[in-house]
Amino acid sequence: MSIHDQQWPWFAIMVKVNREKNATVVLESAGYKCFLPVNKFARQWSDRIKESERPLFPGYFFCRMNPLNRLPVLVTPGVIQIVGIGKAPIPVEEEEVTAIQRAAESGLSVVPWPYMQVGEIARIEQGPLRGLSGIVIKIKSELKLVLSVNLLQRSVAVEIDCTWVSARFGVGAIAIPHPSQVTPRPIVHVKLEDRSAPYGKAS
Repeated sequence: MSIHDQQWPWFAIMVKVNREKNATVVLESAGYKCFLPVNKFARQWSDRIKESERPLFPGYFFCRMNPLNRLPVLVTPGVIQIVGIGKAPIPVEEEEVTAIQRAAESGLSVVPWPYMQVGEIARIEQGPLRGLSGIVIKIKSELKLVLSVNLLQRSVAVEIDCTWVSARFGVGAIAIPHPSQVTPRPIVHVKLEDRSAPYGKAS
């Protein structure tokens, strides 16, 4: 079955920093479905303001792929490895990628955030993120919804309106330090995928 005929799981692809975009373009041209989460920002140049973007997870992007046929992904320029345990690629949870996609396409401010596992889980009832659940935090007068990719131990924070969250969650009582005061958790340990493995055969 070809890559076009099957809805394969999402996998996290580790890539050289600043090569994320190039790698996704190469794989998409080969028929793979890729997702590179980015946040957009305005950069002031001497004569103009230019809109730029940067990856929300530097050094990573997501790709739907057949885990039994990973060589085409591994030989893509810039790709280092497929995230997993030992030689076994581990899929990323579908709902985690969907949540990041919703946030990236919402037009809201989305920024990288220290990985969070513990906090007040809330469901968004209104707005462009309606239906999503995540950790809601309060920083000064702002509310943020923290969405995580647990396999990568990475998170992003989306700025939300207080009216979007159900009152029963009591978000007004939640507060944490600014990310500059938080020490990020180390990323999950992975080993380099063996590029010499037989084509189309699981390791």
